[in-house]
Amino acid sequence: MNLHSMGIDSFKDVLVLFKGFWEYRQKYVQDKWRRSLPFGDYVVDRWEKAKLLGFGEGTSVYDSSVVIGDVSIGENTWVGPFTVLDGSGGLKIGSYCSISAGVQIYTHDSIRWAVSGGTDKIERAPTNIGSRCYIGPNTIITKGVTIGRGCIIGANSFVKDDLADNSKAFGSPCKIVNKVKM
Repeated sequence: MNLHSMGIDSFKDVLVLFKGFWEYRQKYVQDKWRRSLPFGDYVVDRWEKAKLLGFGEGTSVYDSSVVIGDVSIGENTWVGPFTVLDGSGGLKIGSYCSISAGVQIYTHDSIRWAVSGGTDKIERAPTNIGSRCYIGPNTIITKGVTIGRGCIIGANSFVKDDLADNSKAFGSPCKIVNKVKM
């Protein structure tokens, strides 16, 4: 089957089809959830994408998220839009986590490689986030960090050191300010 046999004779016809699809999906999403999304998020089902990536049951990941390398995520975790999950050094995220919009989680850095003019290697180290964690919007987590279970990390934080279970932390650099009490 080709496009011509489907009555599509030109690129303009394709654009008309895409526009019609986008308008239909935009109206549906707006009516149901009062949201406007990037085009890819109208096309890609977040839960299906997570399933295709081998993530746990009930986990969702937006189409606008970049997922690289060996990334493992448990069940019922929400990965927000415009996130970066770098698993080039191995990334594990537990169950029932909320990874907010714009979060970047790294398992590598190219600092030594860049300043050495490429003679040093890119450094990699596994990064781990325990279950039941909330990572606030636009937080950056560097390679090799372990975040314990039940942690809350405030928005715009820069996490370069490990955080013990049930830590409440924020800042740049991120500092523990209290314990999470449930």
